[in-house]
Amino acid sequence: MPTTPPRLHLAALVTTAVLALGAPAAYATLGPDSPAPTAATSVKRGKPYVETRLFFGTARPDGGPPVTDKQFLAFVDREITPHFPAGLTIQEGRGQWRNQHGTIERERSYELILLYPRSQARSHDAQIEGIRTAYERDFGQESVARADETAWVDF
Repeated sequence: MPTTPPRLHLAALVTTAVLALGAPAAYATLGPDSPAPTAATSVKRGKPYVETRLFFGTARPDGGPPVTDKQFLAFVDREITPHFPAGLTIQEGRGQWRNQHGTIERERSYELILLYPRSQARSHDAQIEGIRTAYERDFGQESVARADETAWVDF
């Protein structure tokens, strides 16, 4: 006779506890058709900023040696810090993408997070595009991905 996997036992236990005790207050007012809370419905603290994230791959399309930590940090010091001296965040990661030849590339990568006042978005746009172009040129990359979002920031 097949046995029930432990995960299902846990799920049944949690379901039983919620039914017996009631849903937590945060969920009690959400019905099945209620929209999920969004940034627009939550409390906003701070000031309107733009959060820009850039994704830098380290594999070289020509098969050369990958970009090293030392090379990347020198690039940050030379090309990024002068434009964003107030601060930035760099995270290491692993990523993949399909290159121009259709091959899936898996590589070590860096995510750069920049926060700047929304009022400065126009002036920072050219600087950010310059950073992307410089990395593509300096390290033979096909592209540097960019994602922008509005954020409410408080320091």
